[in-house]
Amino acid sequence: MTAAEDGEAGHDSETHVRAIARGLAVIEAMGEGAAAHTIAELAAATALPRSVVRRVLLTLCGLGYARGDGARYALTPRALKLGLSYLGSQPAWRHGQVALEDLRAETGESCSLAVLDGEEIVYLLRVPSRRILAMSLTVGSRLPAHAVSLGRVLLAHLDDEALETYLERAAPPGPRRLRTQLRAVREQGYAWVDGVLDEAICGLAVPVRDAGGAVVAAVNVSTISGKMDEVQARKRLLVPLRHAAEQIRALGAGR
Repeated sequence: MTAAEDGEAGHDSETHVRAIARGLAVIEAMGEGAAAHTIAELAAATALPRSVVRRVLLTLCGLGYARGDGARYALTPRALKLGLSYLGSQPAWRHGQVALEDLRAETGESCSLAVLDGEEIVYLLRVPSRRILAMSLTVGSRLPAHAVSLGRVLLAHLDDEALETYLERAAPPGPRRLRTQLRAVREQGYAWVDGVLDEAICGLAVPVRDAGGAVVAAVNVSTISGKMDEVQARKRLLVPLRHAAEQIRALGAGR
């Protein structure tokens, strides 16, 4: 259910504030596509009445999260505070930058830290190599979890119920084969994906655990497909990757 749909589901209750749901729906819609949007465009994107969208926009403008001239509205830099509030609450993000920079220096390849959000992974940190890969990724970028090494590591450590929920919602191709692959990932402690989402990119990923041993994130090294196969990647990258994951954990990923 989207924020707008949830907001239209009923009146306020002990567990639901419709105004907040509507406001978040508008903010999310403003982050898609064009830099500025009309009220009509946002109403169509959120399935909210134009009058509601207008009130939300005026509120956001009054609070400094948006600006507009009456015809078109855009988010302001203040809106970054919403995303940074989440990042700042994540120890893996706070302590991961140095670990990823060290990993990039040792491997010469692009390095990333990500978490699972529904059917997708979300990049919390990325330290790119000097080479330009075909896929441009930044903090906040999202990719389907089943198609990338970071996602497979995170999926492999879900409990059975959560994994079944993921498979039902995401409906990835070849779910039976994916289950087998995820079991192997969990047993071997890493995931290798070559050319699934982008035929030009391959990657090796390992889990990042908290102090109690639970998987809270994943870290990977990605490079040009064909530069190395799984055996070569494992020999060259697995030890540095695991060291980076342990460095993040030791610095407080689970606190």
